[in-house]
Amino acid sequence: MSVVNTPAERRRLDRREAHRLAELTLPELRRIIVTTVLFVIVVTLFLRMVHSVIVPGILAIVIAVYTRPIYRWLRGRLGGRTGAAAILTLLVIIVPVLGSLAYSYREVVQVVDYLATHQEEVSRRIDVALRRFTLFSSVQADDVRRWVARASGYGSSIPGQARDALVGFSVGATIFIFTAFYVYTDSEEIGLYVREKIPPRYSEIVGTFEHNVRGVLYGAIYATLLTQAIKSVIIFLMNVAFGVPLAGVLAILSFIIGFFPIVGSWSVYLPVALWLFVWEGRAVAAILMVVIGFLLNTVFISTFLRPKIAAEKSGVLNFYWMFVGLVTGVYTFGLPGILLGPILIGLLKAAIDTVTARQSWRLLDDEGDVIVAGTLGGEQAPLERP
Repeated sequence: MSVVNTPAERRRLDRREAHRLAELTLPELRRIIVTTVLFVIVVTLFLRMVHSVIVPGILAIVIAVYTRPIYRWLRGRLGGRTGAAAILTLLVIIVPVLGSLAYSYREVVQVVDYLATHQEEVSRRIDVALRRFTLFSSVQADDVRRWVARASGYGSSIPGQARDALVGFSVGATIFIFTAFYVYTDSEEIGLYVREKIPPRYSEIVGTFEHNVRGVLYGAIYATLLTQAIKSVIIFLMNVAFGVPLAGVLAILSFIIGFFPIVGSWSVYLPVALWLFVWEGRAVAAILMVVIGFLLNTVFISTFLRPKIAAEKSGVLNFYWMFVGLVTGVYTFGLPGILLGPILIGLLKAAIDTVTARQSWRLLDDEGDVIVAGTLGGEQAPLERP
């Protein structure tokens, strides 16, 4: 049967839909209202419950999707045992992270212990160093001792703070591990379930949304991890070149702290430069630390290289809009903004592209059969129902 997309046909369909709405009975309308209210309440409570682990969950999904080649390779070597392959893939990711955290904690504790047991010596050396510069000549020795004592007291609280943060970290880590495991072992079933829940009439716009979200997620995470690694390597090399202690720990700290809004690798290289200037009396090394860190890490990598790589890898947004998404997302939503900012702009682009598209579109019924067909912004065209 041939159905022509004419104004008369569209008016007939509109009248048919309006007639169906007019036939709603009071119990049916009441059921719709109650169901909608319950749905909104449940969704609100669910988001409230999982808001603190949304980032670990999203990160697990993305990392699992892009490390599936490792999982498939291991599954083939293990005779198709999906659980064992998923566990080994997770270990490939988790073991280096845990090793870095353990190394950093051990080094920091050693520094804290030294500071606690050598407060007088540290205070004396800082006072002598400050006397070399006219700018700090008014600083009193008692003030220096109070600063050192305060730093020692703060350092002594680090183990306790780490234990207090362990609960939140454990929850996030658990969500990350189980989410990644689930995606590794049941990704086909997840995709099939989602596709079955989407009516055919929405397949076009959902496909656009899916393409854009997948692209900006991959681009944002890939660029963030790569540029954070590059900045950490730069911090590590400068620390080694200038003889700064705890070079590895400071590089790891730079990698982690760079994900948070406002703070970045500058919160590592500026204190190091101050240490070189005050403690070591090496003004040239301190200036080089600040200049290299600012020009490379803060200006070039953070504001240019990261959005450029993210835009190229996403294949969805250009440099400018990826830059806007990364910067405003982080400052609006905090750490989740690394993902939410580009996602929101990607969804906005998908909506605009779908609404303004001039390619063929189809109006489908719930069974996927074509009701009306035509060209957006162009001439109407007949289309036969299969």
